[in-house]
Amino acid sequence: MSDTTMVLVILGAALATYATRIGGHVVLSRFRTIHPRVEAGLNAVPAAVLTTLVAPEAFNGGPVELAALVVTALVATRYGMLPLFLAGAATLISLRFLIG
Repeated sequence: MSDTTMVLVILGAALATYATRIGGHVVLSRFRTIHPRVEAGLNAVPAAVLTTLVAPEAFNGGPVELAALVVTALVATRYGMLPLFLAGAATLISLRFLIG
């Protein structure tokens, strides 16, 4: 892939992300109240996105990825999303650096 193509893909993805975020804000700002089911669905989106990122590595990864998932699961039992993400990422990066 050429550098120009890569830059265009990145810019296109950024534009699509921005458009969907602004579009969602515009649509939801038209309502005075949001139905509880809609709110519950919107609150579930981050977990669903995180699952789509983690699931392939859980099934196709090696021991490094499995170790990072175990650490992340252990941190998840006590702490919130940010420590969970940081612990998992730090474990994955560290083990990939040490083990390869």
